[in-house]
Amino acid sequence: MLAFPSGTTSTPTAIAVPPSLSLPLIEAAFPRRLHEYWPKLQEKTRAWLLEKRLMPADKVEEYADGLCYTDLMAGYYLDAPDQVLQAIADYSAWFFVWDDRHDRDIVHGRTAAWQRLRDRLHTALDSPRDHLHHEDALVAGFADSVERLYSFLPATWNARFARHFHAVIDAYDREFHNRTHGVVPRVDDYLALRRLTFAHWIWTDLLEPSAGCELPDAVRKHPAYRRAALLSQEFAAWYNDLCSLPKELAGAEVHNLGISLIVHEEMTLEEATTELRRRVQHCVLEFIAAERDALRFADELADGTVRGKELGIAVRTCVSNMRNWFSSVYWFHHESGRYAVDSWDDRSTPPYVTNAAAGEK
Repeated sequence: MLAFPSGTTSTPTAIAVPPSLSLPLIEAAFPRRLHEYWPKLQEKTRAWLLEKRLMPADKVEEYADGLCYTDLMAGYYLDAPDQVLQAIADYSAWFFVWDDRHDRDIVHGRTAAWQRLRDRLHTALDSPRDHLHHEDALVAGFADSVERLYSFLPATWNARFARHFHAVIDAYDREFHNRTHGVVPRVDDYLALRRLTFAHWIWTDLLEPSAGCELPDAVRKHPAYRRAALLSQEFAAWYNDLCSLPKELAGAEVHNLGISLIVHEEMTLEEATTELRRRVQHCVLEFIAAERDALRFADELADGTVRGKELGIAVRTCVSNMRNWFSSVYWFHHESGRYAVDSWDDRSTPPYVTNAAAGEK
């Protein structure tokens, strides 16, 4: 299903990408497509958000489609079976809601509430079936999405996913500390932490159920595969920082590469924006070279054996989807209401969130 940069919601509008955020190479060399299942995906994820009480009904009605969460996933995991894509999209929508809860707990000084949620998520990750009816809707929704993700590949993949997401929860806890104490990480520290808060290895792990094949460590950790995967995720994280810098400056954020550059490298806002853009563009160019290496690696895996053929096909599928991530992330940032800061009544308070404490029973 072809997708055009005029929006993928039910009421598409022409998108004018600001010059400071425009990446002509992405627009020219990374054509955007959406999974054929996307319209049904949007409908079912909207219903899932309501069923799991992850967003109030009025917020779902007014904002869910415009936030384009399903568009992001439908443009990434193009080769996934419908059931896999649905589980990934619901999990992704949950992740955005969790990120918003984390942000509101920081803004309103709800340290105890955050610590309680952090501990509950760690526990639910290891035994999701036991938390499907948890009193905190965010925990129950997480358990539901993880339980479904765990059903596609062997227990070894599940254990790796859990290990990676435990690290993400811990990274969110470090971000909570930094933001509540006004700590702006140094650039190198921020880059390392960002790989966790952006969940680089989670989105990379999910390439495998999309391809229907768990990759052995020797394949996943091969430099050719790992570099392509890392570059696709670094691009997404840094482009997100570039696009969200105005929103996060308005919200007195401390976690953004641009803010670290301003504070620790003594750059002006204009200089930091230029440097962020340079890094983003470098990622795209580096990925094009890394992609060739990863595809050569896939050819090497196809050694004439049945297993070699299976792995070669799976790696090709995963690398193809890594490429999809560039266009999907790029257009998501210009279509989603999540970044439409100038249209908000309060630039520091997204209109799609609730400020009330949650999960306090």
